Amino acid sequence: MSKKNINPVREVEREFGVIRPLIAVMFSMILCFIIIFIASAEPFEALKLLITGPLSTVRRFGNVIETWIPFMFTGCAICILYSANVINMAAEGAFFLGGVAASFVAIRFALPPGIHPLAAILAGGVAGSIVCLIPGYLEMKFDAKAVVSSLMLNYVCLYVGLYVIKFVLRDPQAGFIASEKFMPTAVLSKLIKGSNVHGGIFIAVLVVVFSYLYLYKSRWGYSVRIIGKNPFFAKYSGIRVASVVVSSQILGGFIAGAGGGVQLIGMYDRFQYQQLPQFGFDGILIAILAKQNPKYVPLTGFFLAYIRTGAEIMSRKTDVPYEIVQVVQALIIMMMAAQLFLQKWKHKKIVAATRKVLEIQGVIQLRGEPEARNTFENPGAVTPVTEPIVFPMSGPLIYNFPPNSVTILKLYME
Repeated sequence: MSKKNINPVREVEREFGVIRPLIAVMFSMILCFIIIFIASAEPFEALKLLITGPLSTVRRFGNVIETWIPFMFTGCAICILYSANVINMAAEGAFFLGGVAASFVAIRFALPPGIHPLAAILAGGVAGSIVCLIPGYLEMKFDAKAVVSSLMLNYVCLYVGLYVIKFVLRDPQAGFIASEKFMPTAVLSKLIKGSNVHGGIFIAVLVVVFSYLYLYKSRWGYSVRIIGKNPFFAKYSGIRVASVVVSSQILGGFIAGAGGGVQLIGMYDRFQYQQLPQFGFDGILIAILAKQNPKYVPLTGFFLAYIRTGAEIMSRKTDVPYEIVQVVQALIIMMMAAQLFLQKWKHKKIVAATRKVLEIQGVIQLRGEPEARNTFENPGAVTPVTEPIVFPMSGPLIYNFPPNSVTILKLYME
């Protein structure tokens, strides 16, 4: 019988953390299919386009990848922001203002080809850091809830960014409100012919790897997660809570702002957003589905990008509106936020796991006469005896330990 140091409760928690999002997604998609069957005159064609449409051509699959790239940035940003238990919603504003800052560098500075896009992305990251720093600092310093201040800050970022575009970077020759064109040296190269998939995908993958290593393989990330789980324990353990939280907000904002910069210089030749692009808010759903673990962000981000692209194709060719995706997103968020969702199932799994056989790897009994002890003259006065036994959980067990003995039990869960 194999023996492993396994905590069954922890194993159930880990299993529950994977199954719960999957069931939420499946339930939401099933309900989405039901709505399509009720509302559409051609439901089978609509479902076909929703599921297989993104794979029908290179360009359409390229649309999935194009949407996936900013999702990886904002998903990782939210994972870091929320791991410190600060509900900072400013990733949306950081993404937008990061795009503005990157556009400024791409238009106003003449730099070599390899350095120019990097400088633009770094400028976007710095702008995003400043944006996300503000709600985090206000919460730590003045106990102003970040969820409120960050939501309002998003609109400050929107109007500040639009002011810069209209009065500083605007192209008077364009027939609409947009910036001047980016310098060719600042634009990221396209990777797939017939699509807008660009080199930013490699930067996004590096961001995912960095975010995971930061949160789960570094002492700084460990401190962030400890604060997120129990700030009082972290404080009395010697962790400088305020500085760690603020630094995590700066890093999360940097990633979101850099994502805005990558999106602008990768997808477009000029800045032309007139409203918040919603990538930061999408990052919240992606991080929730990923359980705030960056290594799952590519998977959850790809799922959302895929159904977004499929819904767009479906809405163009059938009578089903694109907003069906918003229904799916709302259902997923509600089920993930509901604390009692699948809680009964989780409790049953924990009870079943703890009722498994407890195997005693070894019962070491030190037996001898009263007052006996091992000495150089009498080394065998107390003799260790090892007796492996099994404790079944189905009923009480009576085990008669011999008198004048010390019994050492090593318990292992099977």
